[in-house]
Amino acid sequence: MDDPAETNRSDSEAIDAELVDSFEEDVEPFLTARAVQNRRQIQLSARRLFPIAAVLFVLTCFSTWYVQQSLTYSVAVMSILLSHELGHFLQALRYRVPASPPLFIPMPSLFGTMGAVILQGGGFANRKALFDIAISGPLAGLVVALPIAWFGITQSTVEALPENARTLVFGDPLLLKWLIELHHGPLPPNHDVILNPLLFAGWVGIFVTALNLLPVGQLDGGHILYTLIGRRAHKVAMGLVAAAAGWMIATGNLSYVLFLMLILLFGVKHPPSADDSAPLGTGRVILGWLTLAFLFIGFTPVPLDEHSPEDASPPPTVESADAIAV
Repeated sequence: MDDPAETNRSDSEAIDAELVDSFEEDVEPFLTARAVQNRRQIQLSARRLFPIAAVLFVLTCFSTWYVQQSLTYSVAVMSILLSHELGHFLQALRYRVPASPPLFIPMPSLFGTMGAVILQGGGFANRKALFDIAISGPLAGLVVALPIAWFGITQSTVEALPENARTLVFGDPLLLKWLIELHHGPLPPNHDVILNPLLFAGWVGIFVTALNLLPVGQLDGGHILYTLIGRRAHKVAMGLVAAAAGWMIATGNLSYVLFLMLILLFGVKHPPSADDSAPLGTGRVILGWLTLAFLFIGFTPVPLDEHSPEDASPPPTVESADAIAV
């Protein structure tokens, strides 16, 4: 009769040998054989998250439908977010960086979701791989978000803001202002574009993409900036966090306080890649800076505001989604 311990040991040795052979064939000089074995173990653990990811995806589809009672909004915003996350995930597969499937976070209020995350094994991506994984998410998301936003604008109407009621107004990033003016022309004073499901989904997609491109910590922008300028990105990140905290204190606008707390919790500085010396090439460097520049036209410091006429006494709150302007 075979000894179970000997059988397990033989199987383990066979697996180790296979992993070492695989390592020798890989063009990955920055990984040790033990790291290759660890990668395999992390990949197996990540696969166990697929059922959880599927449940979270369904729940987030429901929550995005629930907040607007609109299938159009749910399909549009989930398409944007899924494209973003698949951009990261497919590049991680390409570079054999162990990663979980996209884990969506349902939230039955406001946008209907807090986005999604992908858990990656640290220390497996060199500078080039880290750049490609980081930048593919925002670019893939924008490929879907921009047409959706444009179709939403073409179906939107311009109306005067109520003179005797408070109205919730979503702040316009520069990009949306340009697109709105391109289609509707200059807006009359005290007028705004009324949101529809497609336009709202496009706004969310642009806003979330810009938020992720902030060059801080583990955000997409933090990854990209680190691959471009190395450890000097730490000073940029710390300066940006300090400036954001100062701005919120000075203005009393706490829209980003939770987001700032999460950044501080997960760390402001970016950890090193598996090989920071791996070259990017001129094309990637240019694309990286252009992608980070999207922050200036896609981000809005005041995402939500309230139009409150002075003569409203007391003004009724407008609750209809049709009265929410962008």
